[in-house]
Amino acid sequence: MNPKKLLAAFAVAACISGTATTALAYPAYPAPSDERSEREADAYDQGTDHIDEAQWEEAVSSFARVVEMKGSRADGATYWTAYALNKLGRRAEALQAIEGLKKSYPSSRWLDDAKALELELRQARGERVAPASVEDDELKMMAINSLMHTDPEKAYPLLEKIVRGNTSKKIRERALFVLSQSGSSRAQTLLGDIARGKANPDLQKQAVRYLGMSGNAANRQLLADMYASGAGLSIKKEILRAFMISGDKTHVVTAARGEKDPALRSEAIRTLGIMGGRAELASMYGSETSRDVRDDIIQALFLSGDTDKIGELARGERDAGLRKSAIQKLGLMGSKTTPTLLALYAGDNDPEVKEGVLHALFLQGNAKALIDIAKKEQNKDLKKKALRQLSIMNDEDALAYMLQILNE
Repeated sequence: MNPKKLLAAFAVAACISGTATTALAYPAYPAPSDERSEREADAYDQGTDHIDEAQWEEAVSSFARVVEMKGSRADGATYWTAYALNKLGRRAEALQAIEGLKKSYPSSRWLDDAKALELELRQARGERVAPASVEDDELKMMAINSLMHTDPEKAYPLLEKIVRGNTSKKIRERALFVLSQSGSSRAQTLLGDIARGKANPDLQKQAVRYLGMSGNAANRQLLADMYASGAGLSIKKEILRAFMISGDKTHVVTAARGEKDPALRSEAIRTLGIMGGRAELASMYGSETSRDVRDDIIQALFLSGDTDKIGELARGERDAGLRKSAIQKLGLMGSKTTPTLLALYAGDNDPEVKEGVLHALFLQGNAKALIDIAKKEQNKDLKKKALRQLSIMNDEDALAYMLQILNE
């Protein structure tokens, strides 16, 4: 639906319900009090309709009428005139309209939008806007970003000043992003310094993340060196995530195998699971002696979607707790593991294993399998457990079976 018509519908709904509504796309204006202001409102609404429909020539014409009236909406109409002229490629005229807005309406609420549009127009014309001449921080970053693409050597000192300075964190983060996108050796060196904590500490984690996003070998090695050099716990966790982002499975495996800190090793194993390191995890499980680490590996295998290996552990793991964990993961992995679970139930005489399978089938929402077990099971305790699972399932077959039992 046309946004203007949608807003009108909201307004009608608000009148009926007795509640107020706020315009979503354009600032609210006072209701017209006379014929002149009514004509102004009509022309302005026509102009915004044309903007919504990308009818730029018609928009310029409608807003020109509003500007001529010099009423309460003239400043907004001037801005939208510049906006539509830009869409038509008439940038010189658009800049003239913006200058007219700044001169005639120095306190207008449209000035910030107009300044941003002006910067966009000047850059589109190939002008180099000196960031130092721009007062607004957001616009300054736009100018610096443009300069970084055209003359990185001039842009670098400005970016360095921002990331090392005391401007708002938002602006520093924007400057760091621009640095991360640059191929300049100076920019990459500064990014590395920030990641190592040699510059603004507030930006360290984000710099580590950007090093991972770059994906190049030099930055991966820098991250590996940082990890090995005794970085703090939180930074090491961020480095592991950066390895994941860059697809650097080798360094994650190294941490998963050799990290001394239990929390970091657990994080590395989990990260390896997210990266799909099934073969590496299976190999680690076979040589691992720590029960806690083996449990972490089962969780990572679950994250990697390795139903075959988890099924193998559910059948053959000697530790009852780990075996129960593997069975539960099978239940969480969906109906594709149902044959494995049913085979476990039929082939194992351990009541705890059977109970684990019943719970896994419940986690799947597999009422049919639970009903089949309840019908055939001779063990009263296991039959009760199956029925208990069915009784709390929101399933029509389960409900029908429970009612059948009640009626027997």
